[in-house]
Amino acid sequence: MQHGQITLGKEQRARLLAAGIRFFLTAALCAARCPGGYAPFALGCVSAAGPGVGGGAALAGAGLGALVFMDFAQGLPFLATAALIFTTAQALRGWRAVEDRRWSAVVAAGLFLTVGIIYVVQSLSPLADAAPCLASALLTGAAAWFYRPLLRMGQEQLEPDGVLFLTMSLLLTLGDVTVGELSAGRALECALVVYAACQRGAAAGAAMGLGTGLVTDLCAASGSMLFGGAYGLGGLLAGLRQGRRGRCAGAFLAAVFLALLPVQHPQARPLMLEAVFGAGVFLMLPGRLFGGKRVLRTQEEPGSAAGDRLRARLDQTAAALRDLYDSMGRVSPRSTEENPAVVFDRAAEKVCRSCALCEHCWQREYTGTFNAMNDATPFLLERGRAMAKDFPSYFADRCIHLPDLISAINGELTAYLLRRQYRRELEDTRRSARGQYAQLSELLTATAAALETAPVSARASRGCIGAALRPREGEKVCGDTLASFSTEAGLLCLLLSDGMGTGEEARKESALTCRLLRQFLEAGIEPESALKTLNSAMALRGADTGSFTTVDLLTCRTETGEAVFYKFGAAPSYVKKNGTVRRITGGALPVGLRGADTVPDVTRATLAPGSFAVLISDGVADANHDEWLQDLLAGWEGTDPQALATLILAESVRREGLQDDCGVQVLYLPPEGGAKMV
Repeated sequence: MQHGQITLGKEQRARLLAAGIRFFLTAALCAARCPGGYAPFALGCVSAAGPGVGGGAALAGAGLGALVFMDFAQGLPFLATAALIFTTAQALRGWRAVEDRRWSAVVAAGLFLTVGIIYVVQSLSPLADAAPCLASALLTGAAAWFYRPLLRMGQEQLEPDGVLFLTMSLLLTLGDVTVGELSAGRALECALVVYAACQRGAAAGAAMGLGTGLVTDLCAASGSMLFGGAYGLGGLLAGLRQGRRGRCAGAFLAAVFLALLPVQHPQARPLMLEAVFGAGVFLMLPGRLFGGKRVLRTQEEPGSAAGDRLRARLDQTAAALRDLYDSMGRVSPRSTEENPAVVFDRAAEKVCRSCALCEHCWQREYTGTFNAMNDATPFLLERGRAMAKDFPSYFADRCIHLPDLISAINGELTAYLLRRQYRRELEDTRRSARGQYAQLSELLTATAAALETAPVSARASRGCIGAALRPREGEKVCGDTLASFSTEAGLLCLLLSDGMGTGEEARKESALTCRLLRQFLEAGIEPESALKTLNSAMALRGADTGSFTTVDLLTCRTETGEAVFYKFGAAPSYVKKNGTVRRITGGALPVGLRGADTVPDVTRATLAPGSFAVLISDGVADANHDEWLQDLLAGWEGTDPQALATLILAESVRREGLQDDCGVQVLYLPPEGGAKMV
C-alpha cells in the first residue's frame, strides 16, 4: 500500500487479466444460441475454466450473458447448469481425475442433460424438444474438451484445434449481424475454413468445414445440411491445395458454388455471397499467418500413414454414396399415378348422394353414367376444367343438378392436377438427388485417387496457343468464352464455351461455365467427373433460367502428345499434321439440357510434334459445310497458331458474314527443342 493506493504485482495483474478474459469470453459465448434457447459454448467455457478464480469469473460471465441475451425461462436452467458445473469442479478440486480434459467434457455434458431433461419432460412436445437438447449436450462436452487447454488457470496451452474451435464459437455469435442478406459471422466462418484447410491440409479442412457447417445448421435452424455440405466439401477441396492461398480460395469457392447451385433453399444464394466475401477476407490475411519466420510444415508424402487414412476415409465415403445411388435405382418406384376416375367419384359423393335420381343414375343406368364420365375425361384433362358440352346429351338432359356437379368436378379436377404435378416434381427431384449422389461419389473417388499419384514436377509446356474472338454483327460483346491454362499435374487445357444466344447474357453464361470448370480442373478433379458434375448443376440451374451452354475441352500432355477432346454440344474440332486433317465431332447435348446421368463425348488422339489442334464455335463454320475450313487447314504451312486463328476467323467472316458469335482456339506442338508455351 503506497499513498492510499493498492499496487498490484505482475503476477496478480496477470491473474486478474486471465479472470477478466474468462468473464467476458463466457458472456460473449452466451450469444451463440442453439434451438431451444441453449448456450452450450458458454457452459463449455465454465467447465473448461475449472475451479477457483477462473471458474468463478466464467460463472459470473455466464450470469451477465444470461441477463443480456436470454429471457427468464431460458436463463434459469442455463444458470442452474452453470452453477452445477462450477460447484462440482470446486467440490472435487484436487482430485486427479478433475485434471483430465475428458472428465470436464463428460461431466459438463452429463450435468447439462441432468438439468435439460427435466425441462424437456415437462414441455408440451418432449419428443420434438429432445433432439435439440441432446445436440446441445454434445456441443457442451465438445466445447469443454477443446477449451480445456486454453482456459485452465495457470496451465494455458495454445493448441491449434482449441484455437480454431474457440474462433468458430465466437463467430457463431455474429451470425445475426447482417448486411442485407449477408451474415458477417458466416462470411468469417468461410474464411476460417479456408484458413484451416490451407494451413493443415485436406483432412483438417474437411473436418473443420463439416463441423462448422453442422453447428451453423443447428444454430440457424436451417432444417437441412446446407452449411455442413457446402463447408465440408469446400474445406476438402481447398485442403488439396494446401499452402497455396489463391488456389485454396478458388477451390473453396468452386466447391461451394457447385454444392449450392442445384439447391433450392432461401439461404443458398446468401451463402454463395458469404463464401465470396469469406474468401476475400482470407486472401487479405497477413502473410506472417502463413509462415513468417517459422518453417512451414511439409506436406505429407503419398503413402504416409495419415495420407493412407485419408484415402481410406474418402474411399469409404464414396462407396457409401455409391451404394445409396445404387439402392435408389435398384427397385423401380411404385407408380402413384391416380386414375382420373377419382375426380368423378369424389364429385358424385358430394352432389349425387342426396339427389332424387341417385339410384336411377348410379344403379339402373350405371353403364350409361360410366360411359358419359369416361367420354368427358379427355376434354377435362386437356382443358383443365369441365363444361356441360363435354357430357353426352342423354346424361346432361337427365341430370337435374348438372351445374352443381360440374362445379364439384372442377374443384376435384384442380386438386387432381395439383397432386399429379407435385408427384412429377417429386420424381424429378428424386432423379436429380440420385444423380448428385453419384457425382459426389465420383468426386471423392477421384480425390482419393489423386492422393495416390506422385507429385509432378513443374516443367514448361511445349505448346503454343493462339486465339481469336468476334461478336455477332450488331453486338458489342461476344457470347463465346475462351480459356487456356495448365494444371499442377502438367495437364494443358484449352476450353471454349458458347452461350445460348448472343450478347451480354450469353457471355455471362459461357464465362460462368468456363470459370467453374477451370476451378474444378485446377483443384485436381478428373475432366470427365468435373464435366458430369458441372452438367448436373447447370441442368438444375437451367430449369430456372432456361439457358444452356456448349463445352469444348481439349486436354493435352505436351511431353507425350496424348490429347483428349471432351464435347457437350460443341462444334467439330480438327487435328492437322502436314497435309492431313482429322475431323472430331460429338453428339451430346449442351450443358444444362440433360440431367446428371449425361456424359460428354470423349475422343482420344495423339498430337505429333509439328501438329495443330483447332477448336471452333458453331458461328465459325456450318458443321455440315466445313469443307473450306478443312481445305484451309490442309494447305496451311505456317507455324504460328495466332496467325492461323486470325486467318480462320477472317475467312469465316468473309464466308458466313458474322451471323453468330465466333471463337477460335489453336494449339501448336512444335518439334522437339522448339518454342515453349506462349
